[in-house]
Amino acid sequence: MVRTYRLTQPPQAVNSGLSRFGAAGNLSPHFQDPPPMQMNPSKSMKLLRFITPLAILLLAAAPSPAQLVIPGADGSDGALNITTNTVIDLSQALTTNWNADNTGNAGGGVYDSNQWAVVYKYSSVNVAAGATVTFNNHSSRAPVVWLVSGDVTINGTVILDGGNWVPAPGLSEPGPGGFRGGCGYYTAGVANGPGFGPGGGYAGSVGYCCGGYHGPAGGGASYGSVGENVSGNFPVAPVYGNPSLVPLIGGSGGGGGIVDGVGASGGAGGGAILIACGGTLTLSGIIQANGGLGNSRNYGGNYGSGDGSGGGIRLVAQALVGTGSILALGGNDTIFGGLGRIRIERVVNTNSIRVTPDPSVVSLTPGSTALIWPPTNAPTIKIVSIGTQHAPTDPLTAFGTQGADIVQPLTNSIPVVIETTNVEQASQVSVIVTPRSNGGATTVNASVTSVVNSNPLTLLWTANMPVNLGYSAIQVQVVRP
Repeated sequence: MVRTYRLTQPPQAVNSGLSRFGAAGNLSPHFQDPPPMQMNPSKSMKLLRFITPLAILLLAAAPSPAQLVIPGADGSDGALNITTNTVIDLSQALTTNWNADNTGNAGGGVYDSNQWAVVYKYSSVNVAAGATVTFNNHSSRAPVVWLVSGDVTINGTVILDGGNWVPAPGLSEPGPGGFRGGCGYYTAGVANGPGFGPGGGYAGSVGYCCGGYHGPAGGGASYGSVGENVSGNFPVAPVYGNPSLVPLIGGSGGGGGIVDGVGASGGAGGGAILIACGGTLTLSGIIQANGGLGNSRNYGGNYGSGDGSGGGIRLVAQALVGTGSILALGGNDTIFGGLGRIRIERVVNTNSIRVTPDPSVVSLTPGSTALIWPPTNAPTIKIVSIGTQHAPTDPLTAFGTQGADIVQPLTNSIPVVIETTNVEQASQVSVIVTPRSNGGATTVNASVTSVVNSNPLTLLWTANMPVNLGYSAIQVQVVRP
């Protein structure tokens, strides 16, 4: 789970934004794939050769496999029928529990801050050929979840791409569930910044060569694979998440830079979507969550800003059919972003869908219940306080006029208190501070300070976080042994 918080300080305020990311390390013990069903085709064929015509008729009338159960799919958002290019405005979602009846706001969805998701509970979905669906972000920039009781047919295109670079001091906008690209060079005091998100690319630097102001490029962002690192002087952005895409999360932003005298943000990360379908999911069109492009040139070396990483796409269905495409690619300007993640879970599989990158694939048992959210015994991590102030439960994600989540005086460092549940004491817990501009991200490891509870194991950790002038985003992550 990811949260973004903002900090401000008077009069020389250090605005730090926080984000909460649940378990960047190995979650696989809690999300084991069920074993595939075993069949013996040759034995079945042998039996059919000796069966009577009446018996054949009786077999043809046998019931189909029990339907997959999709929790919360009550159809209260009605049917989604897209015949022309359509933008779904996620900001129209009501803030409530994900499984609340949404009949009074049908089609508008609900935002659940505990799950960090904008959830739609459709009775069916149809995206006609030639039609394109895109999204305007919720203020939380949360991922999209479609829980569908009936069938889903996508003959058109569903797009959750991250935005391409924008001139400094702007930040490129991610797809829902993704993260923004880092700030490009604007002026003295507003220099290049790293990309946002757990796999954000490093910030570029500034110099003069080749008849203009350029700088060694910002790094490409990572997610399911590593983004491009052209500098060699900065660490490669780490991969994160897990193959199950539980919890659901998108791609990270590329590092900001400058080329031909123009400061440019990095490309933003691709978004994330879960489509869980109790019936047949027919995909003859395209679902894509690609990373955005940075602005870079090669003048005997790479200069400019890095690309965003691809996002996350998870499909769960009773039956998956079609000949379409699923894409979660990194930006491919010059400083490539890493690939995203794709997960496919189905009971019946009769398709020739093209998928890039290679997906994690699971065969589901007929009549089983789909896993939508992390189970109750999954590992969790959250920020409790920064300095003397408690962190908000649903932090904001904006920089600027809306104000920050937490305001701190300018000082060298402040303590950050972190709480983990179902996380081993031998794990590595870290705080990552990403400034909006002027430098790279800083990672500080935390230490256990107390055991709150033994069952479930609940620990408090503390790290001393550096304080930057201006806004910063703060993330916490855990890597389990």
